[in-house]
Amino acid sequence: MAKMMQFELVSPERKLASVEASEVQIPGAEGDFTAMPDHSPVITTLRPGYLRVVTAAGTEEYFVTGGFAEVSPESTSVLAERAFARADMTQELQSELIAEASKAHEVAGTDESAKLVADMTAGVTLT
Repeated sequence: MAKMMQFELVSPERKLASVEASEVQIPGAEGDFTAMPDHSPVITTLRPGYLRVVTAAGTEEYFVTGGFAEVSPESTSVLAERAFARADMTQELQSELIAEASKAHEVAGTDESAKLVADMTAGVTLT
């Protein structure tokens, strides 16, 4: 049996997951990476994208709009700005998230806000 670690995913609205996982694929702002048991400690920001959690029961996926991940040898915790189970990602919700990012870019007009729109567009349309 694969070595496991505790995984927690929370958003301001609710706790979405608290499971034993063998790996967690994280959409980090500096690049995607996989956290596994005995991983070196790291804290990173998230970009919009799918977070994948491998458990004994299978793989679970969640879309995160941003936030933070803290990885330690025993656990991985993700505090997401907003998070949705893959099954809840409808075309309407995808369009809403992209529209929100686009509106924020119109107001801010920065390179960072343009990157957010690009990340959000790419992230929600992954299959």
